[in-house]
Amino acid sequence: MKIDVDKAIIELIEDDLWMLEVLKIVKDLYLNDCWVGAGFVRNKVWDHKHEKSRTALNDIDVIYFDKTKLSSSEDVFIEKKLKKIDPDTKWSVKNQARMHLRNGHQQYLNSENAISFWPETATSVAVRINLDNQIEYIAPYGLKDLFDLVVRPTPKFDLSIYADRLKRKDWKKKWSKLEIKQSK
Repeated sequence: MKIDVDKAIIELIEDDLWMLEVLKIVKDLYLNDCWVGAGFVRNKVWDHKHEKSRTALNDIDVIYFDKTKLSSSEDVFIEKKLKKIDPDTKWSVKNQARMHLRNGHQQYLNSENAISFWPETATSVAVRINLDNQIEYIAPYGLKDLFDLVVRPTPKFDLSIYADRLKRKDWKKKWSKLEIKQSK
């Protein structure tokens, strides 16, 4: 049976009160082109596919794109604001309008373009609650790898860094059904 991944990603999040609360908190920041991504979405899908309860996150990755606020101190300010709202969560906020400098890339166009440079196709996914209070997602490489439990590097990511990341993350210990690809 073929799964409609576009529908499945939305339903998984809609059925998770904790995820909805996180997304509402982030929405209320009113940041430009703002999303919650990476492990927040990836782990949810992998946990679901492995019939596991929630795997702990190292942090919650909040991204936004604002060319008028390029100082990293702005990100720290937003993290502190989030910490006051939800002190039990480790927030990581990054303005993608400046991250190309750290990563040695050409300037990113927007948040979706920025996450196309993230390490794995299954990690290059972000979600938000839009102004119409609907859940939406961006996934420059689609959702197939994520739902098929395939871990592969994105075309734009350095393979040696990817290999080190795979060793460090050791995801197969948590999610045994993953299929790890070593090349693009």
